[in-house]
Parts: sequence; structure tokens; C-alpha cells
Amino acid sequence: MKVLHVSGAKSWGGNEQQLLYLVEELEKYEVEQYLFCYENTPLHQKARDFPVKIKTIRKSKPYSTRYAKALSHLIREEKIDLIHLHTSDSVTGFMVTDMFHSLKTPTVFAKKGISSRVSALSKIKYNYRNINRIMCVSNYVKRNFSPYIKKKNLHKLVTVHDGVKVEKFPAAPVFTLREKLEIGEGTYLIGNIANHTKAKDLSTLILMMDHLVNNLSIKDVHLVQIGEFSRLTNELRQLIETRKLKDHITLLGFTENASSFLPQFDVFVISSIREGGPTSLIEALYKKTPVISTRVGIVEDAIVDGENGFSTPVGEPEALAQKIKLLKEDPALAQKFRELSYTTFLNNFTAEVLGKQTLKIYEDVINDYK
Repeated sequence: MKVLHVSGAKSWGGNEQQLLYLVEELEKYEVEQYLFCYENTPLHQKARDFPVKIKTIRKSKPYSTRYAKALSHLIREEKIDLIHLHTSDSVTGFMVTDMFHSLKTPTVFAKKGISSRVSALSKIKYNYRNINRIMCVSNYVKRNFSPYIKKKNLHKLVTVHDGVKVEKFPAAPVFTLREKLEIGEGTYLIGNIANHTKAKDLSTLILMMDHLVNNLSIKDVHLVQIGEFSRLTNELRQLIETRKLKDHITLLGFTENASSFLPQFDVFVISSIREGGPTSLIEALYKKTPVISTRVGIVEDAIVDGENGFSTPVGEPEALAQKIKLLKEDPALAQKFRELSYTTFLNNFTAEVLGKQTLKIYEDVINDYK
């Protein structure tokens, strides 16, 4: 089987890591894989170390003639059996290319998240007749995406969770957070890994700390937030300053292998208002770090509130703070969360499971296409 992965990613994130995990898993089943992506992107650079043949194109609009010619040529030259679209703009590129070049190749699309709004054009492309399956990363995404899919196409929606590779020798962190940031052992270390985007709602994370420190008078806590800075970062810094939390919050910025820091956290907190995953949640389950999260993405599939973690409504910093207080005061509960979450991870969220489920969908789509 020859599979072509198509991605328009220009930066690095959990979705790109998932693509490479999938590449590794599919190799075990002797799937010959190709990657069509933009040149000199983080995905292009990192994919060089993986078992996939790479075809790059200079950054251009996915509906451009150059894009369509390059994609159609690759599909025909390599006799691709199935196309796997990994980003929304790759769906645009595929649809335009198919309309002008009649690709006649089975195609699946990985739907990784929910946008704040869906345009009329997006509704058209997601319902495009030659997309054979839409693989939703969680039941949350599937449920929230369904209203934009025509009734005749709803059968195309399936749920395939992200997965994390089980490492025999996990990468060691480049430094110890407590040492680097001079945080004492008696301080409760709260962690978050998220780039500075609106969907991550990091202001709620800061307001959570405000409630803990200034309203509940819990001073022995420190939040370490890891993630790529953006135009929103200054607003977050101003909020930290206004709430007098400079001694309790560190914005660390982008850090390589951020998930390697997870075991150093006493608790991992997610404040997002929209998510597909996130992959960081799965990594926390794997690293046995207790999780408190808003109810987004795979949270409802991975966390049973009070059993193996805590979940709260979106946009309620006080609720997150109360859960942290409860967990901080109950080490036995934290240990229970660690063990049960790890079991949940092994059963449902490994890269091995991702590979098997994806391959089965590939086979079904190809068989249906014949």
C-alpha cells in the first residue's frame, strides 16, 4: 500500500508530532509512505529522520496552479493508493487539484480540532464528494463537527484518537525546573504546555492562579507555562502584573521536548476553550502526571471526573482552582489518578493503537473504492 500524507503545516505542534508517530507505526505494516509538505518548515526538517519519502513545495496557496500540478504529478508518478489529508488547507488543495486533475484516489481527512467559526467554503470542502472518511480526533470533535456535514455524508465520520509512542528510554529534560527557576521543594508545581493562542485561553489559567493565591491564600504554588509566545503574550504578562502574580507564574516560552518536563509537575492543568486533543493530555497520562482540564477535546474520552483526573466547565478559573486545592490536599487521590490514568493511556491512547486503527480505515476505504 502506498500512502501519501499531505500537510500544510508551517509551524510545529501536536498535530505534526502525531503525523510522525503515525508514519512510524505504519512502517511496521510495510506501508510505503510519502509526505507532501512545504519546504523548510519544522515538519519538513523533522520528517527527514522518519521512514517517509518527502516531496516539498515552496510556500504557496493550496489553490494555486503550482500546488495542484505538484500534487497531481506526485500522485500519478508514484501510483499512490490512498491520500491522507492532515490539515484544513490540504483539504482545499486536494479539492482544487481533484476538480482539475481528476485524481481518482481514495482519500481520508484527519479532523483535529474545532474552529470558532466555519465558513461557507469550509462547509463545501468538508462535504466534498471525493473525501471518503473524516477521522475525528475525539468524540467531542465528531459531535461538534457533525452539524457542518450533510446528512448523506455523516457516515464518513469516525473517531480515531491521537496516540503517544511508548519509549523504552524517554528523552531526559535538558534541565530541572525547580533548579532553573529556584522553586523550593515545598512549593506545589503546576504545569501547562500550550502555545499562546486564543483557543488555549491562558488568561483563565492566570485567573485560576489569582483565585488560588489571592482569594484562597494558597501561597505555596507556582505555575510553569511552557509554549510558543505570540502577540497575545504581552496581554498575559500584563494580567500577571495586574494580579500581582509575578512570584507565582513563569512563562517559559517554547522549549524543545516540552513533554519531558511533565514528570516534574505535581499537576498538569489545561484551560482551553477549544481543542481536538490535546496531545499534551495524552502525554500527561503516559507520564503519570495528574490532570485537571476543562471539558474539551479528548477529555471526555480520557478523564472520568474524580476517578482518574478532574474536569471542569470551560472558562471557570475558580473551578480549576478548587480542583487544584482538593488534589494538593490529598496525595492519595493524586496517586490514584496517576495509576488509573496510565492504564487508560495503555488501553486507548498509544501510537500503536493509533496505527492499527488508521490502517484498518485505510483498508476499508480502499476496499469500498474498488
